[in-house]
Amino acid sequence: MNLRFRSLRLQNWKNFAQVSADIPDRLFLVGPNASGKSNFLDAFRFLRDLASLGGGFQEAVARRSAVSAIRCLAARRNPDVEIAVTLEDESNRRQWEYELAFNQDNQRRPLVRKEKVRRNGEVLLNRPSEDDDTDPQQLTQTHLEQVNVNRDFREVAAFFASIRYLHIVPQLIREPDRSVGRANDPFGGDFLEQVATTPEKTQKARLRRIQEALRVAVPQLEEIELWRDVRGTPHVRGKYRHWRPQGAWQTEEQFSDGTLRLMGLLWVTLDKDGPLLLEEPELSLHPEIVRVLPQMLARVQRRTGRQIFISTHSPELLRDEGIGLDEVLLLRPGAEGTEVSTAGAHQEIRDLLQGGLTLADIVVPRTRPAQAAQLSLFGEP
Repeated sequence: MNLRFRSLRLQNWKNFAQVSADIPDRLFLVGPNASGKSNFLDAFRFLRDLASLGGGFQEAVARRSAVSAIRCLAARRNPDVEIAVTLEDESNRRQWEYELAFNQDNQRRPLVRKEKVRRNGEVLLNRPSEDDDTDPQQLTQTHLEQVNVNRDFREVAAFFASIRYLHIVPQLIREPDRSVGRANDPFGGDFLEQVATTPEKTQKARLRRIQEALRVAVPQLEEIELWRDVRGTPHVRGKYRHWRPQGAWQTEEQFSDGTLRLMGLLWVTLDKDGPLLLEEPELSLHPEIVRVLPQMLARVQRRTGRQIFISTHSPELLRDEGIGLDEVLLLRPGAEGTEVSTAGAHQEIRDLLQGGLTLADIVVPRTRPAQAAQLSLFGEP
């Protein structure tokens, strides 16, 4: 897939009353708790849900409870929720624009208010159309999700469907029975099934590469492989070196949270699909491992060409000198919704960098709650 996101505009989307942001190939979202980092990433997930098999407009809204649950609390005169993106191909010869505005009727049924597609400025789709006026039932679906009408912009639909989100919950991996029937579970519930259904040659090659990488973080882990129990349930097991000459095998049930999260992260970065959304990849990982994640992801980008968007609270991750000011988005909550700006848009940040401070030293303090020290008093009589 050779398309790239180049901009995102949100109106009345969750934390954001009105936001416009340029989207580079690598993006770090930094902000206080509840500032909207997850909800910013969720705008991309929403586009994926629109275009994915088993998804669609109604399902995408239902997964987020309702239009009223999506709409920003700071919304005022215009209650419609809007998402607009621009895309470019690698050669920058072709630009796509996709806009979607939606609301709900008196029965809380989601309805499309506007849907537009442009290619190099040429309008390919502009809804509501005369057909929509004749048959308003059509406004319960986007044209993006309908193969019988999206032929002229199916490339955009396929790109949205290729978006991948990952936020591994180790306990879901340890209980494979809970993943039955899941597909592309963003929390890793079907991770073992994904490994098991990968063609054997590709599967073994990936596990070898992951094994080599894990030896850095977990030196005693000598070997990993896919293994099925007597019921045929897939497991990933690892051979740990200890006082016995042959070592001992352990399955994912005995792996640490950090090992499982790192394994899942390494596995998903070996894909060559569309944009990858990572939420706080530093969780459960040693700071020295976190410190090299940006370099690892940069190499992944060079090899695969995919975009990678990351939310983080980690100073270690942001200490990488290769992170550009235009790659960091600062989220600052306010009474009128969260504001978004690049780190480079702030002269003070540029001056402090020139003065020798690191990006982590400058940015992370801006995300700290003003009264965080008050938590130490919790439990006092």
